[in-house]
Amino acid sequence: MKEKIRIGLTGRMASGKGEAIRILIQYGFHEISLSDIVRDESRKAGKEITRSQMQDIGDRLRRIGGAGVLGRMIREKIESSPITCWVVDGIRNPAEIGELKKLKCFYLVGIEADIPVILERLRKRGRATDRVKTDELLKALEREWGVGESADGQQVGACMALSDILIVNNSSIQAFEKKIKSVLNEIGAKQDGNE
Repeated sequence: MKEKIRIGLTGRMASGKGEAIRILIQYGFHEISLSDIVRDESRKAGKEITRSQMQDIGDRLRRIGGAGVLGRMIREKIESSPITCWVVDGIRNPAEIGELKKLKCFYLVGIEADIPVILERLRKRGRATDRVKTDELLKALEREWGVGESADGQQVGACMALSDILIVNNSSIQAFEKKIKSVLNEIGAKQDGNE
């Protein structure tokens, strides 16, 4: 692995971002998430951490601090750390990508999966935020994608369009692991080409 790689992950909930993180940690990456900032804000406010509440808090933070505020906060943490290999999760707005692209050696990886596959994964993982009716999950998926959202809201669809590398994750974990390894090889080749 190269000495410095920053990989940002975007994609719908349950597309496989958590699995990608687990795999990348095995390659020496350290995880950091924009969602952790939102969770911290939710706890400070004493609010119940539901998916809708997290989406609302994230949107409020972007309204107050600008659409890229979460990306800026994460970028500053990474820049002040001696750790050089990061995987950044929870990217949901193009302005966040703009902030993260200010990091050297940053690559945005979009992970996509079909909606029926996502719904099945949500049911299996069983988080409290996943234990709702299918129509609520579909509404959350639409909102996350950017349907009906303002420019400073969630815009995963627009983020996916900005991906440097796109992975389709509709099959087995073994196949997905091979795709992640291929992504690391592709990034390594890009870095070799820039040296």
